[in-house]
Amino acid sequence: MPDLATLVPLTAVLLAIGAFAGLIAGLLGVGGGIVLVPAFLYTFTALGYDSPQLMQICLATSLATIIVTSLRSVHSHNKKGAVDWQVLRDWAPGIVVGAVIGVFVASSLRSTVLQGIFGVLGVCIGLYLAFGKPHWRISDKMPGLSTRAPVSSLVGFLSVLMGVGGGSFAVPTMTLYGQPIHRAVATAAGFGVAIALPSAIGFLMVSIPADVRPPYTIGAVNLPAFGLVICMTLITAPMGARLAHSMNPKPLKRVFALFLVLVALNMLRKALGL
Repeated sequence: MPDLATLVPLTAVLLAIGAFAGLIAGLLGVGGGIVLVPAFLYTFTALGYDSPQLMQICLATSLATIIVTSLRSVHSHNKKGAVDWQVLRDWAPGIVVGAVIGVFVASSLRSTVLQGIFGVLGVCIGLYLAFGKPHWRISDKMPGLSTRAPVSSLVGFLSVLMGVGGGSFAVPTMTLYGQPIHRAVATAAGFGVAIALPSAIGFLMVSIPADVRPPYTIGAVNLPAFGLVICMTLITAPMGARLAHSMNPKPLKRVFALFLVLVALNMLRKALGL
């Protein structure tokens, strides 16, 4: 077990990261998992728990926190009438299927492979946040069943492989299909529940050797990290949702895009052993 001199600053770091992740999730709709997964990776590595299964623990713990964060965020957005419940009902089945498949795939991959996947997808998301244009459109209406089924499943699948709540993929998808940005952000918060709940349950059943997992880890979900982050995201996610309706997040989105690309590139560097 790590000594107190190590645990105290790491606890403070996790609380700060949780606060930031909740704010970003509510404000930009990109999913706090984009912040949490690399943060968990660096924290657990610093504690000496680096292993081929470490990234699974990071993804699982992030997704577990997103259950609570998304519920709180969608509640805040719904009070402003911004959630499109019809879109949420139509997309949820495919998202759940994709999320379950994602758990099976992620549980069979080594940590370095998952880091590489996170890095590549993170760079793509960061570039879209930085350079995507509001007027880009595939269509002016949401897709029908034949397109919705594979796209929604892909959103769920990729979200699990990154440990995010779906906003990173769902918000760009919905805006490309003509949804206003505030409605897309609000509805994507509901997607987070459809992704995180089944995947977190699945990760609880993943077997990880006791000697390579952090203390108080059930399956692949680390309970202390989950609890510390939730303490902060419960406070800051509603703040982010309120800010999203009262300000133009475009300048902040570009700064966050640069931060995300740097984090993703560093994850790629670690995956390649450089």
